[in-house]
Amino acid sequence: MITKRFFFKHVTVLGIAFLAFSFTACREQSEEEKLVEEMKEEGAEIKTKVDGDETKIKMETDDKEVKIKTEDGETKIKVETDDN
Repeated sequence: MITKRFFFKHVTVLGIAFLAFSFTACREQSEEEKLVEEMKEEGAEIKTKVDGDETKIKMETDDKEVKIKTEDGETKIKVETDDN
């Protein structure tokens, strides 16, 4: 027979796990994350270069090129299309 203490202990643990998952799943994406996801969906070739505290991401499709540079907490994003 399941005791009340056993039942409530497990319900509490499951509740906390559910809340933790909910908060991390609903987190807003940054502009950088949105661009990376968009370019992945478009089948872009993605290159990443890390040098110390500097990170460069270059993503390229047939008609679009995106460069993201992060250094000292600042992010610069450059988007070029064939229309430019």
